[in-house]
Amino acid sequence: MDLYQLFKTRTPIIGVVHLLPLPTSPRWGGSLKAVIDRAEQEATALASGGVNGIIVENFFDAPFTKNQVDPAVVSAMTVVVQRIQNMVTLPIGINVLRNDAKSAMAIASCVKAQFIRVNVLTGVMATDQGLIEGEAHQLLRYRRELGSDVKIFADVLVKHARPLSSPNLTVAVQDTIERGLADAVILSGWATGSPPNQEDLELATQAAAGTPVFVGSGASWENVATLLQAADGVIVSSSLKRHGRREQTIDPIRVSQFVEAAHRSWNNRSDRKSISSVSLKS
Repeated sequence: MDLYQLFKTRTPIIGVVHLLPLPTSPRWGGSLKAVIDRAEQEATALASGGVNGIIVENFFDAPFTKNQVDPAVVSAMTVVVQRIQNMVTLPIGINVLRNDAKSAMAIASCVKAQFIRVNVLTGVMATDQGLIEGEAHQLLRYRRELGSDVKIFADVLVKHARPLSSPNLTVAVQDTIERGLADAVILSGWATGSPPNQEDLELATQAAAGTPVFVGSGASWENVATLLQAADGVIVSSSLKRHGRREQTIDPIRVSQFVEAAHRSWNNRSDRKSISSVSLKS
């Protein structure tokens, strides 16, 4: 997958819009307008701060179903994404939690979003929703049936979960790409807000052999320069919110601060490559 073609940069920063509770979720507040208003506000803050893409997810619907969500959730997310698309021109991704990749693919295909995030594409993970099995075969066939070119970003050893088999990162990355046909892989820490280990990132990038690797959690303006030494891009939310608290709304100032730190990292990396190239030629 060509990141530049999709995001107009080779090191994308993808911000996340955490939707307020949707219909049928335990904390649903009864107003879809409130959900839309906040989503539009957050998407605008992310875009004005300089991110390269946005993922929309039903984050506040917890506790989640492990696979298929209620049709009302699909309907609500479709409406919200369309409203966001009227506000910003960035590439949009969909993540239907906990692991409803088919619904995410359906929404993305209908609204012409560019990608989806899938928490468990291959393998079996023990989670707080129970055992979740990857259904790559169904998802890939469904994408073909829809005639869609929506990209699949798949988590490897996803956060808030443990693999049933021994957690060999290299094998997991290779299986996700070669057997699950993921277009990009995502590596996170153990929980929301915790970054992946730097050595694990380097190992994942090596195993991915050219397939893009994204940081999926824990990125902040303080550590993004280090993380981007090993990763191709970042997916970020918690550290962009007011006071760094996940229940708060996106803070445009924090977004700008994060983007500037990421750009400095990219410029430094380009400078190092140029110096290395000159040294080799001389």
